[in-house]
Amino acid sequence: MDESTGAGTKGAGTGTGTRTGTGTGGSQVLAASAVQAARDLRVVLGRLRRRLRETWDPEGLTPSQTSALSRLQRGGPASTSDLAAAERVRPQSMAYTLAGLDERGLIRRDPDPDDGRRLLVSLTDAGLAFLDDKRRTGEEWLAGCLHADYTEEERRRILDALALLERLTP
Repeated sequence: MDESTGAGTKGAGTGTGTRTGTGTGGSQVLAASAVQAARDLRVVLGRLRRRLRETWDPEGLTPSQTSALSRLQRGGPASTSDLAAAERVRPQSMAYTLAGLDERGLIRRDPDPDDGRRLLVSLTDAGLAFLDDKRRTGEEWLAGCLHADYTEEERRRILDALALLERLTP
């Protein structure tokens, strides 16, 4: 058993389980393979995310700034307090995050048509271009790695695994 996480690391795939809290006062026995897969997936995705960030972030944006930009692209204009709630940070922290984006010309603030006392934050054309460029650059890097380092069969297996993982985010 891994003392730092309380999860079993031996017997993955052997049917031995680990008892975990469910957050509701009960406990659940999880297959050791599920615990190991969760741990390994978290580690690999974290490394991949950091590596992707290295490929596309010439601006030196913080993860919070990048997340705010992505949220604005997905959800459209929002107030600072709405963004803070969505990102689960204090409004003051979000104001600081947005100030850095504003300095770079990636966002703009316009009066809320429904409430003139509020300002809505939205992406500028430069903000949209930045996000499009970052995604394209990251995808090109990743496609190059998948092409160079994996066989066609391995790439098909990755696609199959991704189809399974898609069920985690319906």
